[in-house]
Amino acid sequence: MLNFDDPRLTAIGLLSEAYAGLMARFQPVLTAAGLSEIDFETVIRLARSPWQRLRMSDLAAQTGLSTSGVTRVVDRLEREGLVRREACPTDRRASYAVLTDAGRERLETVLPQHLQDIDDCLTGLLSMSELEAFLGSLRKIRDVVRPCATAGAVETDAEARATS
Repeated sequence: MLNFDDPRLTAIGLLSEAYAGLMARFQPVLTAAGLSEIDFETVIRLARSPWQRLRMSDLAAQTGLSTSGVTRVVDRLEREGLVRREACPTDRRASYAVLTDAGRERLETVLPQHLQDIDDCLTGLLSMSELEAFLGSLRKIRDVVRPCATAGAVETDAEARATS
């Protein structure tokens, strides 16, 4: 007989409900700034990356998009002036998505309220030790289910030399 009260079902259900609730809470702020959820994820990942840029393949891996999907997102953000493409100096086949000044400015308009929303319904509900444990647990899970989520987050020596 199956146990419908299995704590594994409870865990995934709570995670799904929390994620859906958080995204519903964040969406009005993103929409007011003219950003979809994937647009925001793309520009914030670029902002938090070395030199505020990522190889397109790493950006696809981090966002979980296909290469064609990330190309479409970057095309749209490029038309809006939030991102630009740069050729990779060490590999002619590769290119970077780079956050522009306008992209940083757009993030600066959305981040104060976004951070407040995060604090109000997530981080502010936890003590510092709970938050550290929560972040550790999330990283452990993320590293199993999305091992490429930090692709390109650390600049290689060749990339550092090419940009200096």
